[in-house]
Amino acid sequence: MKLTNRLFLVLTLWLSATIFNTLSGQEAIFSITTSPSERTDSEMNFSWATDTTIKSATLEVAPLKDKRWKKAITRTFEGVLCTTYDSIYSKTKSGENFYEDVVINKFDANIDALKSDKDYKYRIIAGGDTTETYYFTTSGAKRWSACVISDFHAYSPLYHRTKAAMDMIGVVEDFEKGFDWILHLGDITAWGGSYSFWQNLYLEEPFINYMWAGVNGNHDNMTRQYGQSNKFFRDAAAYPRNGYEGEEGVCYHFKYGDVLFVMLNNESMRDSAGLAAAQSWVKDVVTNNPSPYVVVCEHYQWFFGANGKDSQYGRWSELFDELGVNLALAGNNHIYMSSYPLYGGKVVDSQSGTTYIQVTSSDNERGSACDLDAPLEYNSEKIKFRWTEGPKTVSALHLNVTPKKMTITLLDRNGSVLDQTEVLPRKR
Repeated sequence: MKLTNRLFLVLTLWLSATIFNTLSGQEAIFSITTSPSERTDSEMNFSWATDTTIKSATLEVAPLKDKRWKKAITRTFEGVLCTTYDSIYSKTKSGENFYEDVVINKFDANIDALKSDKDYKYRIIAGGDTTETYYFTTSGAKRWSACVISDFHAYSPLYHRTKAAMDMIGVVEDFEKGFDWILHLGDITAWGGSYSFWQNLYLEEPFINYMWAGVNGNHDNMTRQYGQSNKFFRDAAAYPRNGYEGEEGVCYHFKYGDVLFVMLNNESMRDSAGLAAAQSWVKDVVTNNPSPYVVVCEHYQWFFGANGKDSQYGRWSELFDELGVNLALAGNNHIYMSSYPLYGGKVVDSQSGTTYIQVTSSDNERGSACDLDAPLEYNSEKIKFRWTEGPKTVSALHLNVTPKKMTITLLDRNGSVLDQTEVLPRKR
């Protein structure tokens, strides 16, 4: 949602929230998120949950300017019993130990027949309650932009982590008059198995105002006691189920405008067989979905920010060269790093190579320190820029896309521009 609509949104959100809280007195519908469908110009995915007494719910989607919802698309969806997060050891907001009591009906919905390049609003009706109004923007504009953020480790006892990230999103929102949606690069929760962490996070305003897309981070994939499951990430939203076997709704792809986004799960690529399965899928996706720009996203870093040593770059660069990937995004290392365009391990022009960027953490608590003035031990010829504030680091990216170029801008918590990278469409 563009900045020009902010005042309208604030008033609308306040009025709808006031009416909702007065009438219902409780939250019958919760964990509401907007996710991309495979084609975001005409479709969108939606996710929410209720208790098990509510079997069905009605979704209303209308153009933003339709004040009385007269042009709304109205569809009813059935919930599916979800026990993914039940009885998992966790923490309350006050820091007390408890076991999550999560037996819910989960709703995954898709609305098609939407118009491209249009602002929409929606609400959900179930159990006699109506939610506040949520918002999203379909793709189709020649110029569009997104906020890219990562690693804020939402943890209910320490709300300041979430607040730091949400404030940073506001800083990106103020840069060049806003953006259209939000891309995250993983570890947005401390323990993905703690459903209450997702539920609390989804109450934040950026989840109300925007479509979110993201990747599964190692923290999103774990419980407090180090249990592992990609279902925690899968069942927290409604991402497209177009991934490969065992990764449906976790690995996925979608188009937003001229850009094909391919989303990976590092937790399924820890051995050679897992990596081969992921790479085979990526090759099929990129080959069968020709696009002016291809962006591949994963959680683990391409290079280690402190010394420049290879990490995921060595596993993926040959395939990215073969497929003509324009931009590779990651997080995890908590140190910002941007590369020159690379092909065959050499620096080339932007139309011939892949640019690798990894973002910092954004919770003002779990950043990484390194000596930015010391010479890099590895890959100094490949790495263009690095940045960190140390343990208390907050930053995010503004991604601006036109048919001629992508511009990726690193912003600090004050909105200062620290690095800027231009990526051109590849020669194919």
